[in-house]
Amino acid sequence: MKKLIIVVLLLFTGVAYGQVGIGISIGAPPPVRVEAVAHQPGPDFTWIEGYWYPVRGKYVWHGGYWSRPPYEGARWVGPNHDGKLYHEGYWEGNHGKVPHDHRWDKSHDRDFHHEGKKD
Repeated sequence: MKKLIIVVLLLFTGVAYGQVGIGISIGAPPPVRVEAVAHQPGPDFTWIEGYWYPVRGKYVWHGGYWSRPPYEGARWVGPNHDGKLYHEGYWEGNHGKVPHDHRWDKSHDRDFHHEGKKD
């Protein structure tokens, strides 16, 4: 009986300290498309290379565009697939990590889409 109690306690302790992670597992994206880099609209803009991202179980292409970093000195870390899971792109720097929000891509105050094109 004593051994059973110890086993049960160990099992519940393992569950209490377990970690839960969420990732997207739909396979690797297609090869990156080659795109021409549009003219930089201003010195405070950073070019974000085009990339594939998952939407409802399939990959959708997001064309490259100019974007303003969320704060001075932030650098863009592009999305990637590690062979198992897809990891979204994000901004990072001295003021911490800022996840990418696709709604930013449509904001005229934030990003500049070459030739007026909206992706």
